[in-house]
Amino acid sequence: MTEPLSPAPVALRERPGRRSRILNRLAAWQAGLGHVARGFVSQPEPKTIGSDARGRQLMAGNLIFAGVLIEAADTSPWALDAPTDAFEDELHGFEWMDHLAAVADGSGRTLAQDWLADWLARYGRGSGPGWTPDLTGRRQIRWINHALFLMNGQDQSVGQQFYAALGRQTVFLARRWKASSHGLPRFEALTGLIYSACSLTGMETHLAPALRALAQECAREVDASGGIVTRNPEELLEVFTLLTWVSAILHETGKRPDPAVDTAIMRIAPTLRSLRHSNGALARFHGGGRGAAGRLDQALAQSGVRPGTTTGLAMGYARLQAGRVSMVIDAAPPMMGNRAFNAHAGTLAFELTSGRRPVIVNCGSGASFGAEWRRAGRATPSHSTLSIEGYSSSRLGPRAADHGVVRQSLIDGPVKVEVQHSQSGGAKAVALSHDGYRKTHGLLHLRSLSLEEDGRLLKGEDGLAAMNEADRDVLDRVMSRLSPEGLGYAVRFHLHPEVEAKLDMGAMRSRSASRVARPGSFVMAALARCAWSSRFTWKPGG
Repeated sequence: MTEPLSPAPVALRERPGRRSRILNRLAAWQAGLGHVARGFVSQPEPKTIGSDARGRQLMAGNLIFAGVLIEAADTSPWALDAPTDAFEDELHGFEWMDHLAAVADGSGRTLAQDWLADWLARYGRGSGPGWTPDLTGRRQIRWINHALFLMNGQDQSVGQQFYAALGRQTVFLARRWKASSHGLPRFEALTGLIYSACSLTGMETHLAPALRALAQECAREVDASGGIVTRNPEELLEVFTLLTWVSAILHETGKRPDPAVDTAIMRIAPTLRSLRHSNGALARFHGGGRGAAGRLDQALAQSGVRPGTTTGLAMGYARLQAGRVSMVIDAAPPMMGNRAFNAHAGTLAFELTSGRRPVIVNCGSGASFGAEWRRAGRATPSHSTLSIEGYSSSRLGPRAADHGVVRQSLIDGPVKVEVQHSQSGGAKAVALSHDGYRKTHGLLHLRSLSLEEDGRLLKGEDGLAAMNEADRDVLDRVMSRLSPEGLGYAVRFHLHPEVEAKLDMGAMRSRSASRVARPGSFVMAALARCAWSSRFTWKPGG
């Protein structure tokens, strides 16, 4: 699976149901009867990262959102039929404004102003798909950040519409933030409301309630070790970034810092550093990508938290680092239940990066390529780990349609994942196991990984074991139903597309990374073992 045309959305958000859509429209209409923002008390400096190249693509009429390209020169994006919900979300969230503002010579301003004016004319009075709490919060942050960029040279009528919409969106957020889903959507809604209360005239009364709500959300969603329940590293980065923006705008406007926000930032920062590869990218697990270039380092720098990593597991991930090589291993059960529609069956999978170069990776979300690729990306074979033929370590539940989007939660998977760190000589090692195949096959997956001190040699061993009499009974029943070839399994190591792998003929029985994957089968054994080792070499500059 190759990288999409643009970074995939962090998560496929829950779509509002019919009742929620009606209440959103009603709240958006009623919000227009309230106070109108007539100016700024203060305006924060833009903290979002845009791309000059992406901005120029938009100016050329190449609209790339959620991995989908539409060529529409001289056409308003609001006149297009959005091909996917994620495409529509990115449009109405206005994150594209960061790219137009990043065009070096300022030539992106005219297009940004035209698109804004058209949005205000079509949807500024509270209609359209963009009036959900999370998208409104996301849009409000961009409008406030880029207000000078947007209003410079604008007609007075557009300015009046702009401020009226800012006020309407503030009141809408104050009334409807509770309708957003817990987690990232609610953080987006509340951050947009706090930005509005700190920046816009007449909106100050919304600050205290919004900060209380954000404190409650931090306590609910961010655990003591700085993790979140979805275990999605990129989603954790997005939450962290929003919290650093809140902290910054409170300080910039002379407001009292919020202890709950600062505590959450202090907890999350070391966890993100543990999930950061040596090239600055995030490990790709549970629907998360590597993050926009520079986003992680910028957020960590803005947080002001002193460098450091967690001891033991970080949000359920183990880390090995030696020399210029970093490894991140999924060492905890995945999220289960109704909210687990982005969770992956990748227990004990790992990613390995050498310097600036990713070497072994997981396939990633797949969401930008459509529903079937997304489903495939969640399965165990799309991860760098062992899988039993025809089975994933966690199983997907029945398909359920939600406002036209097919969702499947993880409903069955590992209950117990064990991890033990050790050090032998100069090598750092970790031994792991999970019971995701115990119910179906009576087998535990055992994995040991050892990284030499200089980081150039990775050794590993994978095993499938029936640990007790009950497990062996289950395995016997499974084996009795199989053909004489026995139970098929494979150990996969997905190489990054830029990796050039070669067979090392002088490495005894070991194989290079491209040849490590070992499909095989065993017939009537309570224990099957697969040992492997991979030595890594780099080209200059790697």
